[in-house]
Amino acid sequence: MDSGPEAFAGASFALFGGGLLLWAALCVRTGQPVAVGYGRVAGTVTALLAGAGFLAVGCRLLGAW
Repeated sequence: MDSGPEAFAGASFALFGGGLLLWAALCVRTGQPVAVGYGRVAGTVTALLAGAGFLAVGCRLLGAW
């Protein structure tokens, strides 16, 4: 069974990662830059990798992976 802080951290990481992936996908779909001051490809790749990483850590903390 997960402890309270571990479950809270896992949910926080998973929600942030999912939100970041959704936001990056929406920016790419509408043609807006993902990050101001960076190239379009570099900003998109960085946001997608960070979102996937946060989502993976959140799932790991929740015990879903």
